[in-house]
Amino acid sequence: MSLARKFATVASGTLVSRLLGFTREMLMAAAVGTGPVADAFYAAFQFPNTFRRLFAEGAFNAAFVPLFAKEIEANGVEGAKRFSEEVFGVLFTTLIVLTIVMELSMPFIVSSLIAPGFADDPFKLGVTTTLATIMFPYLICMSLAAMMAGMLNSLRRYFAAAVAPVFLNVILIGVLGYAWWKGLDGRAVGLGLAWGVLAAGVVQLAIVWVAVRHAGVRIGFTRPRMTPNVRRLLWLALPAAVTGGITQINTLVGTAIATGQNSAVASLNLADRVYQLPLGVVGIAVGIVLLPELARALKAGNEAEAASLQNRSVEFTLLLTLPAAAALLVMSEPIVRVLYERGAFTSEDTLVVAQTLAVFGLGLPAFVLIKAFTPGYFAREDTKTPMVFAGISVAVNISTALWLFPTLGAPGIATASAIAGWVNAAMLYGVLQWRGHWHLDQGLIRRAPSLLLASAVMAAGLWFALPYFGTMLTPAASFLHQATALGILVGASSVTYFAMVVLFGGADKAMVRRALKRGKAAPG
Repeated sequence: MSLARKFATVASGTLVSRLLGFTREMLMAAAVGTGPVADAFYAAFQFPNTFRRLFAEGAFNAAFVPLFAKEIEANGVEGAKRFSEEVFGVLFTTLIVLTIVMELSMPFIVSSLIAPGFADDPFKLGVTTTLATIMFPYLICMSLAAMMAGMLNSLRRYFAAAVAPVFLNVILIGVLGYAWWKGLDGRAVGLGLAWGVLAAGVVQLAIVWVAVRHAGVRIGFTRPRMTPNVRRLLWLALPAAVTGGITQINTLVGTAIATGQNSAVASLNLADRVYQLPLGVVGIAVGIVLLPELARALKAGNEAEAASLQNRSVEFTLLLTLPAAAALLVMSEPIVRVLYERGAFTSEDTLVVAQTLAVFGLGLPAFVLIKAFTPGYFAREDTKTPMVFAGISVAVNISTALWLFPTLGAPGIATASAIAGWVNAAMLYGVLQWRGHWHLDQGLIRRAPSLLLASAVMAAGLWFALPYFGTMLTPAASFLHQATALGILVGASSVTYFAMVVLFGGADKAMVRRALKRGKAAPG
């Protein structure tokens, strides 16, 4: 399967999940707006979700995948199965113990770490604690599911792992639909969503478990033992967990700071949902596919293929994230209005969320480039260097957020996150270059400025076009008129961008042919 098709397979599942996520957030915004229940749910869900991304997506995509791939190469599927069973026994036992400790400590954790700003509001603090207690076991399901997904990705079976997250949004949309039908109050909606999250975790685990068995790997439970393979995994996974989840760490920090202001948590999460579409579709696809491909190329001693894979992945990242960032910067307000402004979500809420989204857009290319740069370290089993950079990024994020939040509110936290993202991306890129692990080829050097220029032209076109759709995008206009106007703007800007890309030389037939070939494409 070609590199482009692998990206497309993962991206398609992620795209469906993100689009359903929009539907979920639209329904939730209409049901509870940015009020206390919304703040409580988003703060509570952020906790298990961050753990999931730290221990699951970060650690296993970074550490487990290369080791599993090596076991397949060295000892075949049977050797990989033994390794997986060793890891499963330790992981499952650790998750059970962690969950018990967290559940017993949840009141203290919520009041001290997750939502310290809710301490003066007993209702919000109580609801947040209840929801976090219900949802935390989601971590068990999703961490085990991440292990299964890592196995599937190593076996080059991407679809099941990509489509499984769709069911979280399907179930939560069902909960919101039922709540609307029954006319449930805000607290009941929050409880229903929390139980829905837990149910979705079970469903997602079942999907990838069946897919792994179908791939010919049947994992049985074994007594947890610290074998050499497990110790090697932990040695790589602990720093990788921090590195792979850096965006989530920054988000968790931002959420904790945002609890000091009413509606700030909900505003951050609603803006996050929008920019997560390009971040998820492009970033996750690049990160998931690139890591095992790089690991195989390096194991075979093929540095030329590894360099080509890295360059084409960065090129693909810039091709799709630069215009997305430009569009979010120019028309964040119409996007937010069309998606959310109805029911309990007011026009004042739109302004705050739009400002937050515009700033997130400035950090979008950095967040995705991090996903493209880190496999260059992980594939070489270097997880410590990115961890150091992640720690610096977190420090930048916390200090900047604490400085800006009192005056700017939610947009200040988004600004801190964007700055931290660019700092992290710059450090990752610089050290890869300094060590000689990757050099920009002539194709990327030639096309990157063209992609930036095409994005600028598209943004200028959007800026001048928006006034002509002013009446269709006002709060007084119907949803149909708003959606139609937004659809025309998005379609026209997309056509403009890709036309400019071709005109300025940001893409050509040779580049497309390289993307459709799997292996050893010559640089440039």
